[in-house]
Amino acid sequence: MEFRVLSELCERLSSTTKRNVKVEMAAEFLKRLDSEEVEPAVSMILGRAFPRWDPRTLDISWATLSNVIKRLTDVDWRRFSKVFRDTGDLGSTVKSIFESSKVGRQAVLFERPLSILEVRRILEAIAEASGQGSRERKDRLVESLLGRASPIEAKYLVKIMIGEMRTGFQEGLMELAVSKAFSTPLEAVQKASMLTGDVGEVASLLREYGEEALSRIGFRLMRPLKPMLAQMAESPDEAIREHGGKTAFEYKLDGARIQIHKVGEEVKIFSRRLTDVTESLPEIVQAVREGVKVHDAVLEGEVIAVGGDGHPLPFQHLMRRFRRVYEVDRMVQEIPVKLYLFDLLYVDGESLIDEPYLKRRNRLSKVVEGIPLTEQLVTGNPAEAEEFLKRAIEMGHEGLMAKRLDSPYKPGVRGKHWFKIKEPLEPLDLVITAAEYGYGRRHGWLSDYYLAARDEETGELLVVGKTFKGLTDQEIIEMTERLKRLAVREEGHRVVVKPRIVVEVAYNEIQKSPKYKCGMALRFARITRIRDDKSPEEADTIQKVRRIYEKQFEKKAKL
Repeated sequence: MEFRVLSELCERLSSTTKRNVKVEMAAEFLKRLDSEEVEPAVSMILGRAFPRWDPRTLDISWATLSNVIKRLTDVDWRRFSKVFRDTGDLGSTVKSIFESSKVGRQAVLFERPLSILEVRRILEAIAEASGQGSRERKDRLVESLLGRASPIEAKYLVKIMIGEMRTGFQEGLMELAVSKAFSTPLEAVQKASMLTGDVGEVASLLREYGEEALSRIGFRLMRPLKPMLAQMAESPDEAIREHGGKTAFEYKLDGARIQIHKVGEEVKIFSRRLTDVTESLPEIVQAVREGVKVHDAVLEGEVIAVGGDGHPLPFQHLMRRFRRVYEVDRMVQEIPVKLYLFDLLYVDGESLIDEPYLKRRNRLSKVVEGIPLTEQLVTGNPAEAEEFLKRAIEMGHEGLMAKRLDSPYKPGVRGKHWFKIKEPLEPLDLVITAAEYGYGRRHGWLSDYYLAARDEETGELLVVGKTFKGLTDQEIIEMTERLKRLAVREEGHRVVVKPRIVVEVAYNEIQKSPKYKCGMALRFARITRIRDDKSPEEADTIQKVRRIYEKQFEKKAKL
């Protein structure tokens, strides 16, 4: 199958918002593929160069891509920036540039067009380039690939390489398309996708062997499962009511969720995003080898960074460990971490994901020694649960999880079986000082806002973060019009504005940050309402932001 056909499918997928139409188009396409083409095609349509479980990465920066495009098209970079501003999409920008350049016209002269499998082989070569001179080899491979591409192929090659497909065709719709293409019940496709960790592999098995092949799929040890997700609850009482009068509360630690796979002495650790972080956490690997008293297991837990007093360190310090692949030994000393376990999904040939949560938790307590489990309280008493929440906050944790006692483990599903309950932080009233144009369907709107607090001593407005979350589409359109009227100057995609608009902002935490002059940044900021009733002079001060920041450390450790 030519890669051009896949590109044309992606173009059609992005041009319609109708789910059923998208599914029908993808299903018809899948039926036409040979067995060995199915997985690569599914991965590419979803914007991935490789299957979800595959640890290989392309490691191609936008600088590399832009340099290749400059060489191939001889484009004036100011024109490129203007096209990007107009489209808000890198792939569409590349397509437009290719259409008006000689490289786009030359591509059609190639006798042998790019095929899906050839694109996969070149992407594999890019990912596997390593050692001295690897950057130059990657550049040459990228240039050879794009040099043979037609404009529409170049568009989707770039989207695959940067991992931003943006066709509105997500994994759930692909499961529907696979179900339809190969006449297999959706539930069977979803379960097989969960167990293999990749819908592309499921589609490939169906194409080659039929529905019977799915019944033979079991747990794939050393491949991560999608994590089960939780909804927010306002209070412990809400969780108790939703769970039928009784639930299991656990401390929600301010750390990073991990999934641990153990086969004998071999241990792999995956992040919440299914990334292999084993090398960054050698002490956790050792703890699992010593403390998990079964041969094979898949466990879930939380890793937190801890200070000398045993209290948790802020989340940002832990992230320095997760990103670390060099000088790990030094970081082990600088930022020690601790593992808490909370779930057991598989043990010695037995899948537990369909078992009730309380049974999984009890089994977990019997297979580990020396590794603490998250603190738990099973109760139907709201007052008792509120006291448990207060105790969690006092110990420096985020809040509570509430887990229905009979809930199965549903990978990748966000539902009411699990709830998150956090102590709400006081919102801040902040001033918008600049905004950036968005991407995709938001490309014509100023939808990413710089948020600033007032210094009560100098009057200066100091940025404490950015957000693109919280406003409806209509509010964003109206905000764009208001900000354009307040524009002072444009700096590329950013528009600096007169500080006139105040917004109420919720956030999860205030972090230390060298990015901003004030030295702090809001984590997960989101606008909750527009405060037209407040003037910039009435906005919250940087001194208040700093007090909230310092208060966080009353219950947390400091480095």
